[in-house]
Amino acid sequence: MNQYLGEQVSQLEHALQTANLAVSNRASDAPVVASLLHDIGHLVEGQPDAGIDARQRLHVAAKRYLCAVDEQYERQLSPASIQSLALQGGPMNDAEAAQFAWRPHASEAVTLRLWDDEAKQPGSEVPPLDAYLPYIRRLLRPAADTCRSA
Repeated sequence: MNQYLGEQVSQLEHALQTANLAVSNRASDAPVVASLLHDIGHLVEGQPDAGIDARQRLHVAAKRYLCAVDEQYERQLSPASIQSLALQGGPMNDAEAAQFAWRPHASEAVTLRLWDDEAKQPGSEVPPLDAYLPYIRRLLRPAADTCRSA
């Protein structure tokens, strides 16, 4: 399995650890699945370069925001995360941070970002991928019901 962008865990280990943190924090289905899939773009798009990482995804914006509003936050980032922060535009300025704080789902993005930062522990014991199928199915069920009734 591919290493996760310079970290000491694979992409799958990182995804499973992040989802496990969501479950441990009693998150509902959507944040659990979002935690599991939050870096899926890296698998689809390949390893990030300046063009990919600079996109203004909410996950990237949350890291830039946290670096702007919490002076301790940037100090605890891994070397790989500090490197990607530079590619992503660095910490937000005051105006960007204020604007981000008002965006829909900003709070949820910050929570996921914090779980993401914790989810880089080599050898961590977490449930396997198929443990998250019930979360995914419950999220897909309303869409499937809508398709059947149309």
